[in-house]
Amino acid sequence: MENVLRPVIVVGGSVVLTVLVGWATDLLLRKANAGHPETPLWGLLRRARIPYQLVLCAALLRGSYDQAKLLEAHRVAVGRTLTLILIGSAAWLVIRIAGAVVETSYSRYARAHRDPARVRRVRTQVSLIMRVVAAVVGVVAASAMLLTFPAMRTAGTSLLASAGILGIVAGVAAQSTLANLFAGLQIAFGDMVRIGDTVVVNSEWGTVEDITLTFLTVRTWDERRITMPVSYFTSQPFENWSRGGAQMTGIVYFHVDHSAPVEAMRDRLRDILRECPAWDGRAFGLQVTDSTPNTMQVRALMTAKDSDDIWTVRVAVRERMIRWLNEEHPYALPRVNTASAVPPPSRNGHPGTEGMATGAQGSPDGRFHKAYGSSRTGRG
Repeated sequence: MENVLRPVIVVGGSVVLTVLVGWATDLLLRKANAGHPETPLWGLLRRARIPYQLVLCAALLRGSYDQAKLLEAHRVAVGRTLTLILIGSAAWLVIRIAGAVVETSYSRYARAHRDPARVRRVRTQVSLIMRVVAAVVGVVAASAMLLTFPAMRTAGTSLLASAGILGIVAGVAAQSTLANLFAGLQIAFGDMVRIGDTVVVNSEWGTVEDITLTFLTVRTWDERRITMPVSYFTSQPFENWSRGGAQMTGIVYFHVDHSAPVEAMRDRLRDILRECPAWDGRAFGLQVTDSTPNTMQVRALMTAKDSDDIWTVRVAVRERMIRWLNEEHPYALPRVNTASAVPPPSRNGHPGTEGMATGAQGSPDGRFHKAYGSSRTGRG
């Protein structure tokens, strides 16, 4: 009877005690979270209740397993299994607690600072710090698990003797991975690019969605994801539209006829921007920036608070300005000149006769107008 009751009492008592302690701890965390709404720490720590209970249960079973006298034939295997569970759950618990502390620190910083650029920088650093912590804890836990096996402890001396050679070989074989690893740390603490930044890489415009120790993900405007090694951002030039502030200046070019009403276009641009909610009201302008034999180039300038709004303002200005020109000033749109070439004047001041077509009888002026009448056709 004792052989049956003892394992039941030991195992059942460990499980019941684990459940009771876990319930009590969770109750205390809920009360602390309700009493301190200014910090999310206590609510985040509740996420660690599962690894906490696993650690507690594994520790109780490992400590009382010898008294249970259960599965005597497999005593070593069961004990080693409980040890592995204890190490793994402890590593899980450490990662969850570290994540709660780091996330709480970030939340306090985000509430205290209103600068979006600084908040994004800290968010990027926090994400990479958590990945480093998880990687370090995982490596330590895996090493501790391996050392529980006698064969691995015996081989430890030989491994230490050859560690130098293996380190050199591994460094040469994984130099690209190590380069990305150090590039990720450089990006995190060098403030080169942050999560949420608007960037242009390889002629693709998008927003930085995720940064890890080895790669970076950019979400494009059409919902595609571009995954790039982080070493690209430390070795290649790229555009960061969010660097130094989110405000942006946009430009729209129009090619119009030389007779286009520039002043009226300037007034129309002002009216369009006043009706556009995405315009931030900082600045606008319209100037003639270039000319060709057939058209002149007009540049419309406008501002917005970020890259998304500047895109909205640009497309609105382009669409409504072209519609207004087409409806109110169709002559201002580019036209094709079909006039014949005018010959240079002769020595007596009259147009030369070379290349002139035979015209009606009359004065030289009549022949000139007859032969060289011009026409201009265009849209509208």
